[in-house]
Formats: sequence, C-alpha cells, structure tokens
Amino acid sequence: MQAAPLTRVRAIANVALKLAYPLVILAFLRLGSPRFIGLALLALLWLQRWLGAGSVAALLAGFTRLEWALALVMSGLSAAIAATDSETLLRAYPIVVNAGMLIAFGTSLFRGGPSMIEKFARVRRPELDARAVRYTRRVTQVWCIFFVCNGATSAAFALWGSRVQWAFYNGVVTYLLIGALIVAEIAWRHAFVLRRATS
Repeated sequence: MQAAPLTRVRAIANVALKLAYPLVILAFLRLGSPRFIGLALLALLWLQRWLGAGSVAALLAGFTRLEWALALVMSGLSAAIAATDSETLLRAYPIVVNAGMLIAFGTSLFRGGPSMIEKFARVRRPELDARAVRYTRRVTQVWCIFFVCNGATSAAFALWGSRVQWAFYNGVVTYLLIGALIVAEIAWRHAFVLRRATS
C-alpha cells in the first residue's frame, strides 16, 4: 500500500528536478557565479537518476556502458565548472548535453535493438506491432535532428551570444522547443498514425 504513494512522490520529484534545469541556467544571470551553477547541475544530475532508479544500488546496477560514460562526462564537466568557476565551461554544458542525447538516441538506431522512443513507448504499451516500431524509429530520428540543430544553436550562443542571450536560449527557448516538438508528435500521432491504424 505504501509503494504506490512513494512511487508517485518519486515521479513528482523527478518532474520537478527536470523543470529545475532551466531555472538553474537562468539563475546564472542573477548569481553570476558559474561555481554555484556547476554544483547545482551536479546535484540535479545524480538526484534525478537516483529518483528514477529507486535506490543507489539499483541506479548503479542499471547503468549501461554508454550511460556510465555519459554520466561521468556530465559529472566531470559539472565538477570542472564548480572547481574552476569558468563561464566558458558553463556555456559548453548545453552543447555537451545535446551531444550526449544525440549519442544516446543515435546509437539506439544502429545497435540492432529497440530505438530510444520505442523503449519509452513499450513502458506503456509492451506489445508494439511492426508499424508502431517503424514509427518510433522515425520519431527517434526526428529527435536526433533536433539535438543536432539545438546543439549547434547552443554553440553559436556560447561563442557569440551575450550572457543574457545564452541563458535565455538555453533556459527558456530550448525547453519551449522541446515542449513544442512533444506536442506536435502527439498531435501527429493522433491525427494520422492512430487514425490509419483503426481505418
């Protein structure tokens, strides 16, 4: 009886931590210190993973080699930001995040197993037909394109944008674009994909 409420609490906390990322980026405008932002990013990274896994042991046991590599890279970068108080490293953080997501989504298309979106879809619908599998593969490809474009734009703002422009894009615009892409995919799926499946 206690497991369900605890699971809900973890889920709510996980969502809250995801929403905290843009707030942390925007906080840089007020704090002006990369060191504190680096510490916050490091804490958010591991808190979110721990809440998703349920325990430290489950978290570590569930890591694949790729997830270990990405987690160590992000942790190392966050620690370097905190240690050096470097704005240059902080500006590189969103670029590395997009690169990591591109690697995670992209490699799932070439390893012979399920694509990243297929993995997400099977959490709610374990049985997917061949048509649905093809669709999830295409959606995974769309997200790969998004990470390339978003990473390139983040790099442009990191190199040539002001502090305000960089923070606004990575703390506001990026998350609006992610939300818009999610909504567009859901609308497309219900308007065309599911309609064809039932016709």
